[in-house]
Amino acid sequence: MTPDEWDPSGFKDRVDGLLDDYLADEAELLLAIDDALEPVAEQLRAAARHGKRLRAAFCYWGWRAGGQPDNDALLRAAASMELVHAAATVHDDLIDDSPLRHNLPTAHVSLRAPLAGRRGAYGAARALAMLVGDHLMALAGQLFADSGLPAAYLARARPVWGDLARDLVAGECLEILATGARPDPEVSLKVVRHKTAKYTVEQPLLIGALLAGASPDLRVALSAYGLPLGEAFQLRDDLLGLFGEPERTGKEGLDDIRTHRPTALLAVTWQAAVPAQREHLAGVLGRGDLDERHLREVRELMVALKAPEQVEDMIAARVRDAVGHLGGLGIPPQARRALTTLASSATDRRH
Repeated sequence: MTPDEWDPSGFKDRVDGLLDDYLADEAELLLAIDDALEPVAEQLRAAARHGKRLRAAFCYWGWRAGGQPDNDALLRAAASMELVHAAATVHDDLIDDSPLRHNLPTAHVSLRAPLAGRRGAYGAARALAMLVGDHLMALAGQLFADSGLPAAYLARARPVWGDLARDLVAGECLEILATGARPDPEVSLKVVRHKTAKYTVEQPLLIGALLAGASPDLRVALSAYGLPLGEAFQLRDDLLGLFGEPERTGKEGLDDIRTHRPTALLAVTWQAAVPAQREHLAGVLGRGDLDERHLREVRELMVALKAPEQVEDMIAARVRDAVGHLGGLGIPPQARRALTTLASSATDRRH
């Protein structure tokens, strides 16, 4: 990737290679303690093998927007954002008891195999997965701190780490508290904002900008770009969760309905439905015996109520808002182009 050119594929390859090596080294340190830790070490190695590396990219371009050049130490700091995401997905899959991610068994499902035949194997596998997620979050902080950037740079960005962790935990807790409750658009959007939007776009951007020594005005403008774009990212996930192709999304289409998650798509549907439609929907939400017929019926109801169209409008409005804040920014042209491209790739996708 040249300084004036944004090569998403090349950037992803750099982050992939860095994370593969970092997690392989950490897995070896676990195995040096005891060979019995091999199943845990394998889940650690596998945790960050997939992903579009958007969070690392936003951190990188926050740095570049602050006028700084490409830098290997910064790349390591940016890659730590992907370990935050890996930790969050392990925990999220555990909380939702999701069987698949990227068309592969989730960590808590994979960890049942080495425990097969043992008493309490199901609970033990879940406990191991929880610890894998915890360790990934600790490793994210370690990779950031050991990135090689000057201590003064890291100190500027450290407070946002606390904000990121708080928002992520708060969003996950809010989702748990709202799961199974009456769908509410305001609650759904608050979950979207804190569980996903901030740590996916806004906070990686701010961390990169703070590392670069960006001015307060620039940081405010980057937040104004990052927050609506992060919301649009999760709203797209809501749509893909129910209307995406499982072979592309890597998840089961019935997950959100079976768990009765407080998604914005469901809240918009509920708000538009008449009492008879709400009664029918309530009879489906949260059931454990759902099949493709139920998925088809829910999709048909949502389409009839134009709920997907409303969510598409919400996505489009947020992307326009985000990109609109780039126009007046005094940032290098390549950073503006990259952030415009990232706004599209984060929200115009099929997985």
